[in-house]
Amino acid sequence: MKRLFSILAITGIMAFGNVSATTFANTAATTTAATLTQGETTEAPAEEELGFHQELKKRFIEGGPGFMGIVLLCLILGLAIAIERIIFLNLSTTNTKKLTQDVEDALNSGGVEAAKEVCRNTKGPVASIFYQGLDRTDEGIDAVEKAVVAYGGVQMGQLEKNVSWVSLFIALAPMLGFLGTVIGMIIAFDRIEAAGDMQPSLVAGGIKVALLTTVFGLVVAMILQVFYNYIIAKIDSIVNDMEDASITLMDILIRHKK
Repeated sequence: MKRLFSILAITGIMAFGNVSATTFANTAATTTAATLTQGETTEAPAEEELGFHQELKKRFIEGGPGFMGIVLLCLILGLAIAIERIIFLNLSTTNTKKLTQDVEDALNSGGVEAAKEVCRNTKGPVASIFYQGLDRTDEGIDAVEKAVVAYGGVQMGQLEKNVSWVSLFIALAPMLGFLGTVIGMIIAFDRIEAAGDMQPSLVAGGIKVALLTTVFGLVVAMILQVFYNYIIAKIDSIVNDMEDASITLMDILIRHKK
């Protein structure tokens, strides 16, 4: 999973790096064309021809490479961690009903060792918890229960690994956007002070650039929030299956002892 996370992060950085390079090239070409055709055409038709992708790149550049780049990095890292967690959680999902039935059949036919073999051949946290419980059947039901509870906590920690980083990026992205807005407002007022006159062009341009960082920060937070809620819901589902399966295992072992 660490290798997968690294690949996703590098791929995201390369992809957005290519987008940034293309964006600057397109902006330079647009500026040159506008200069050569000044007096013959107006800027309004060029803006109308821009698609969503081009408009997004244009706004990204207008917001400034500093804070916009940091917000974009939050999106890349947050998505990389979220995708890694989603893949891990999907691989950790187990058909608990089938597993408990196979374990019970193995106990009745081949004993504890056969049931442990079934758990070894099954992926997921539920099978790992079953294995730890079956491994302590000789010590009594109380020892099995303690092992199941203790190892269940370990598996829950594995499921929640790195999820806190996604929540950090969700909180950090809009705060960086607000910070960029405040700094942009300060720059706008500095220009007004230097000009000695309240010109609308100075105020409007500075405020527009400043607000773009807030918009992108909020968009990044909303995107990551969707992934975060899905991950939390998936973890809760797996944990509920772990708890139900653990109770079922205890009942199976009690019946087997009798």
